[in-house]
Amino acid sequence: MRESKKSSSRRSSAAPARRSAPGVSKDDSNGGYNAGIAVFSYIVGGIIVWSLIGWGLDNLWGTRWIVLAGALLGATGGFYLSHMHGLTSQDTSAGGDAASGSSQYGRTHDK
Repeated sequence: MRESKKSSSRRSSAAPARRSAPGVSKDDSNGGYNAGIAVFSYIVGGIIVWSLIGWGLDNLWGTRWIVLAGALLGATGGFYLSHMHGLTSQDTSAGGDAASGSSQYGRTHDK
């Protein structure tokens, strides 16, 4: 009986589990695909939202260039959000080193 209390107290004092980024599954199955879809949706969503805002301001103020600035701002903002959520970083945990060009299948840039 005492052993079960000790083991439960050890689990509660352990470090919290690492949170995954939005669009990435916790067990890393299809993580690359889900991360790609998340990056795509951030960028396209940003373009759509900020283009509509720019279109509305263009109609309000009688200009024609704010919709383009809104689209560029939306694309930049979507990429920034996906980068801050860790979706655009290179995963080197599969045994490869991105800087040296090696991978789990052998060296690709032998000297």
